[in-house]
Amino acid sequence: MEVDRPLFVQIAIGVEASVLDGSLAEGERAPSTNELAAFHHINPATAAKGVNLLVDRGILVKRRGLGMFVAEGAREILRAERRQKFAEHYLSPMLAEARAIGLSTEDVVARIRTAADRTESEENAG
Repeated sequence: MEVDRPLFVQIAIGVEASVLDGSLAEGERAPSTNELAAFHHINPATAAKGVNLLVDRGILVKRRGLGMFVAEGAREILRAERRQKFAEHYLSPMLAEARAIGLSTEDVVARIRTAADRTESEENAG
């Protein structure tokens, strides 16, 4: 677990990651707060706080007497949120820097393609 984020946020991020990578499918039962607490050796109230963050955002839904389940559409909600954060945290600063040093949008796109091709070649080679 990361030390720079509160434990309950780390719990939410871990469940989000499982939804995004498909290891926790939409409609599937999510780990209970007690299961999360036992696994991470934390207080169940802390785990519940993390789970409630996901409920509030529509990622998990409560089914009375059955537990928490991954909501239909949860993966796309998470992807949309991550796309927005990606644009805010990476693209906007990168484009601002590109403008500051005189690179056009076309220059930036060309450099991204070159870097992507290089990365893809390295992945295929290894």
